Order: sequence, then structure tokens, then C-alpha cells
Amino acid sequence: MNRYMARLQLVLALCAALLLGSGAARAGQFEQFGDYQVHYSIFPSSFLSAEVASRYDIVRSQSIGIVNVSILRLGEQGRLEPVSGQVEGQVVNDIQQRRILGFRRISEGDAVYYIAQFPFSEGELLTFELQANAPGAPGKMPVRVAQTLMND
Repeated sequence: MNRYMARLQLVLALCAALLLGSGAARAGQFEQFGDYQVHYSIFPSSFLSAEVASRYDIVRSQSIGIVNVSILRLGEQGRLEPVSGQVEGQVVNDIQQRRILGFRRISEGDAVYYIAQFPFSEGELLTFELQANAPGAPGKMPVRVAQTLMND
């Protein structure tokens, strides 16, 4: 499979996860910070095909989740453009156990994603405390979201 097809599969898998609309993933999740937006999706890694997971070195399991974050800026022509920056965060389960998220940057063409993997139990309420930073942004951009993941 060529690099373009693998990227297309990753984007399609992420979009499919976003469009499910259930507790597993929600569509159109973002926070606005001036001209910047922090987009995020959270879903079980089992939603990815084996080929895409292998290509991006992602563990595919019903007990491993993925946090996908993108930082976008409103450009001069009024279109959102990907921005490189930094993302860090933690996930807290319903009994207040904290786990630091280790984000890594995936850059392909114009697209820039920050992905972290984390363990979860199906039906467990998780609170994600994320913080994005980008050159030119109006300071740190915090995102806090609670979500329960369900497997397919």
C-alpha cells in the first residue's frame, strides 16, 4: 500500500470514528481560541484497520484508546490551516487515577496530528485534560472533555 493510500485510510478511519455520534466518538469536537481552533477526537484504536494501525505504529486493541488532536488557524483567505505546535495532557478515570498522555506528532503533507494512546475499560467515564500551544496563539489553549468509550 502506498503512502497516499495509508494516509487516506487513516483520515477515513478518523472521520468514521467522528461520525459515529455515539459515546465512542463525537463529531465536530473543537474549542475556539481567537483565530485558533483545537480539534479533537477520542475513540477506541480497534476502529482503525490493521493496515493503518501498523503504518502509524498504533496498538490496535479493544482496551486501547486514541486521542487525536489538531491545531488549526484561520488563515488570510478565511480558511482553516493546520499549525504545528505542542500538545500535552492527561486522562483521569472515574476513580481519579491519572495517566499522562504521551503525544506524538504525525505530519503528512499539510496535515499535522498529535496522537496519544491510553488504556481504558469499556463504559468507564474518562476526563481528558489537554493543553495545546502554537506559535502566535493567544497563550495556552486548554481543552477539558469527559467521554465514555464503547467498543464496536
